[in-house]
Amino acid sequence: MSSRIRDAEIFRGLDEEILAKIENSGVIRRFEKGDFVFFEGRPGDELFILLEGRIKLTKTSADGREITVKFLEPPENFAEIVLFESNRYPTTAQSVADSSIFCMTRGMLLRMIERPEFRNSFIAMLMKKQRYLAERILYLTSYDVEARFFMFLSENYGIHEHYKIELSKKDIASSIGTIPETFSRLITRLKEKGIIAWEKETLTLPDGFWDENGNEYL
Repeated sequence: MSSRIRDAEIFRGLDEEILAKIENSGVIRRFEKGDFVFFEGRPGDELFILLEGRIKLTKTSADGREITVKFLEPPENFAEIVLFESNRYPTTAQSVADSSIFCMTRGMLLRMIERPEFRNSFIAMLMKKQRYLAERILYLTSYDVEARFFMFLSENYGIHEHYKIELSKKDIASSIGTIPETFSRLITRLKEKGIIAWEKETLTLPDGFWDENGNEYL
């Protein structure tokens, strides 16, 4: 079994017999950059675990805007809620890098939940996701766009002076809860003030930026 599958939060602590059944019950699918895994509102009955690559989860707002819910990294699992509350996906999942995904059906997951050791881990994972969504709402309502941008940098790329940004500005805008036009104005303003330099995929911050602004953005 792939070590990435073993590392998935919902499978940690399971014995070899159960892990072998999980491996045999699912399939690994590969997606190229730009491919869609599923679309919001479409029916489905599978749980997914990202083994390699990166996945973007988005949701359409009431006014038609695309809002990024989260960028997923291996070995995160996603779409598990479709197995219980509804048979329709609540978000759209798109591969933003060449990705490999382990897929497990509703039937197998429900059989696994009959095992206490798996059920406890699964419930803990769902509670963690609930906390993430609550923190996401607080993040969007408590900080302005500039603060959200620098928090996005630190949370997704770490604390550095130089960054290689492969995401599009549209994706970043969606991730921090704003529209591309507002984000473009922010970047222009930060460049004019000398706070950032951004050429192609390279973003640079001044020496000591995080030391001076850590309390505000970290």
